[in-house]
Amino acid sequence: LFQLRDFLLVYNRMTELCFRHCVSNLNYRLLTGREETCLDSCAGKLVRSNHRLMSAYVALMPSIMQRRASDYEASAA
Repeated sequence: LFQLRDFLLVYNRMTELCFRHCVSNLNYRLLTGREETCLDSCAGKLVRSNHRLMSAYVALMPSIMQRRASDYEASAA
């Protein structure tokens, strides 16, 4: 449930950021071609950067947990 909440927060931030950046005219129901292309590009960039960030986090997490465990053992001794 906590991970779903985090995912939805990231998705909502991404949506708002791309909407504010790309949509300039609210007088029409449909997006213009330029707006649609901008939104696709913006969302793609944010999704790729989020994937890179998560892969770096997953790679670093074991060493962080190991360090915390050794610090905890040292303080307990």
